[in-house]
Amino acid sequence: MFIRKVVPEDNIITTKKGRVRGTNLQVLGGTVTAFLGIPYGKPPVGRLRFRKPEPFEKWSGIWNATAHANSCYQLIDTTYPGFPGVEMWNPKTNLSEDCLYLNVWIPSPKPKNATVMVWIYGGGFETGSTSLPVYDGKFLARVERVIVVSMNYRTGALGFLALPGNKEVPGNAGLFDQRLALQWIQENIASFGGNPKSVTIFGESAGSASVSYHVLSPKSHPLFTRAIMQSGSANAPWAAIPASEARKRAVALAKQLQCPTSNETELILCLQDKDPKDLLENEAHVVNYFSLLQIFFCPTVDGDFLLDMPETLIENGIFKQTQILVGVNKDEGTSFLVYGVPGFSKDSESLINKTQFEEALTLAFPQASQLAIESIIFQYTDWENVQKPEHYRDAMDDVIGDYHIICPVMEFAKKIAEIHNSGKSEFLIACFL
Repeated sequence: MFIRKVVPEDNIITTKKGRVRGTNLQVLGGTVTAFLGIPYGKPPVGRLRFRKPEPFEKWSGIWNATAHANSCYQLIDTTYPGFPGVEMWNPKTNLSEDCLYLNVWIPSPKPKNATVMVWIYGGGFETGSTSLPVYDGKFLARVERVIVVSMNYRTGALGFLALPGNKEVPGNAGLFDQRLALQWIQENIASFGGNPKSVTIFGESAGSASVSYHVLSPKSHPLFTRAIMQSGSANAPWAAIPASEARKRAVALAKQLQCPTSNETELILCLQDKDPKDLLENEAHVVNYFSLLQIFFCPTVDGDFLLDMPETLIENGIFKQTQILVGVNKDEGTSFLVYGVPGFSKDSESLINKTQFEEALTLAFPQASQLAIESIIFQYTDWENVQKPEHYRDAMDDVIGDYHIICPVMEFAKKIAEIHNSGKSEFLIACFL
């Protein structure tokens, strides 16, 4: 007599590309079924490096989606070895260019027509991975009975190197990765019990900026319903560069890696043959100055995903008219100050004096005039009273947080709300302190 172990069919879902097997997780007294590492795009390797992603091909059999897949290739943060506050953001799976995978968490019992929430991670368009424990979607799926999806996308030069106008290196590959994942969701989420007409995209930092890019990109509009932006927006000073600057940086990287620069085809082939580690380790050479929140490769105007600079798109009303929830935090600048600002350290109270405060401003805004620096000092300090060291520290935190996060986010929300005043959409501006 033969006894066959039966695998619950609830763990097997049929997608447009093939069947996938998930795993049941016990979460807060209930069950969530997780489908981890489902491929949505072909590995962007070889001659596909820098190009828009292509949909993954069909497979036979059952894809084992029970563990997180590779993280997209990126540099590991070794600034503070062993420090949990840094280590928690480093990928927990192998690094590879073969990284276009997504994850789906569904509550049990399997819902019908459930709301879908799609998480887009941050990391300054340089790092990030869905494998981080802090991004585990099982808790949100269990507590709110929604379907949670997250996707890996390319970052750094591998995701945002651009020679605008050249189809081999069009730029914004990382954003196109996200869009392809959103298309996958539209085509397949109903099989998981989700409602493709109720998809909310949400993200933090560069993930939030990514959300705003989809809000500003017409071809993304049919792929989601609502948006949540947490501490980041496309109009932030670090979140976008003009096409001319993107091309300049691509050529600078090629030159640094001793690739030919007079012939674009040869330049591309040379960069495609380089070890990914060499590309990322040489990114810092594409700009000739240092500043806080220095992002070397980020979204750019490509005439496809991004039709113009974010500020112009907003002014011209080129955005999805829908419900948008926007949030920022207190102390937005703190985590950036320990990366190179004299007097700031994770191991101390970072009590700085007036001289250090002024030096920090010059470092944070290397291209600002002396008049601009003095204006910042006037705005953020009270010279009628003797400033204490903690006041200088907190003022520096406010300066960085306001400039890079809070002001751009609030300006984004305010402009969209002002332009769209017909009452058809709801704009919820919230500060999470």
